Amino acid sequence: MTTTALITGASRGLGLALAKTLAEKKWNLIIDARGQEALEQARQELSKYAEVVAIPGSVSDENHLQNLVEAAKKLGGLDVLVNNASILGVSPQPTLANYPLDVLGQVYKVNVFAPLRLMQLALPTFRANAGLINISSDAGIEGYGGWGGYGSSKAALEHLSKVFAAEHPELSVYWLDPGDMNTALHQEAFPGEDISDRPLPETSVPRLLHLIESDLPSGRYKARELLGVAA
Repeated sequence: MTTTALITGASRGLGLALAKTLAEKKWNLIIDARGQEALEQARQELSKYAEVVAIPGSVSDENHLQNLVEAAKKLGGLDVLVNNASILGVSPQPTLANYPLDVLGQVYKVNVFAPLRLMQLALPTFRANAGLINISSDAGIEGYGGWGGYGSSKAALEHLSKVFAAEHPELSVYWLDPGDMNTALHQEAFPGEDISDRPLPETSVPRLLHLIESDLPSGRYKARELLGVAA
């Protein structure tokens, strides 16, 4: 049976890097992103290796999430769901004392409510021994000044993941801190700064693949601390 993964935010960065690795291993893929053109470019690249269903849209939209899950059903169910899509919010990031609550609400809608809703919808499609990976951040556990909006959303996602793991012991549920990466979102967090010294997203992919292919217990992991995986 062909294995199938659903990866959100897969037109660039970590999501695209992981999708490419899985495609090369002949996984069926369902990918999404807000930018239709970039997503189509990703689909064309990945389709050289595997069957790819690309659905443009925002994870904050209920109909879009329903479409992702319907695609998973048509492919026979999911072996892995990776909630990777996130938004930063305001750039440059304000302090909490000055954080506009309407923007914070959108950050939570994309970074917290959308992953949970997709988990709810996808639950019946999970095959035996399926895995769930929620991409988090050290900002979710550390009190970095200026990171209160994004960081608190990741803290909420981590706790949801922990509870979901307790409620669904039949699944492998991971919340992963991939570390600093040279991505568009990270550049948004540091506007005008040179972030070329940060590692490329491809650096973290072997660690994600390790989670997907291993039998590690559900829990929080830092990519750089996963043993036996080359950087």
